Amino acid sequence: MKARIKWIQDVMFVGESGSGHSAVIDGAPDAGGRNMGFRPMEMMLLGLGGCSAFDVMLILRRGREDVTDCVVELDGDRAETDPKVFVNVRMHYVVTGRNLDPRKVERAVKLSEEKYCSASAMFGKTATLTHTIEVREA
Repeated sequence: MKARIKWIQDVMFVGESGSGHSAVIDGAPDAGGRNMGFRPMEMMLLGLGGCSAFDVMLILRRGREDVTDCVVELDGDRAETDPKVFVNVRMHYVVTGRNLDPRKVERAVKLSEEKYCSASAMFGKTATLTHTIEVREA
């Protein structure tokens, strides 16, 4: 896997993935930025949510669950001193579908967290990860 970060100005950069996608990374005005893009640590949190949601959807679809929507809301706390790593991350999964089996949704989330999600494994080195699950009928 490859990635490239290119400086634009001040504390603004463009990140380019090896798969050909890009995103603007910028800082808050008090850090010299213009608030024109994601903060680097926001991208880390988004990566965790995206990695886990990917796993959950894959597992549920393979289990023939009729999922119509999957949202992961993340709330992370960072250390107060440098390096300001994440120390707690709360993940709230909202999985919507037709006749979903809540036990299968719980199993999919646990499998992602404990076995498949590489981002969860990395975050787990510095942070306590917790989750809640809400299953909704479509």
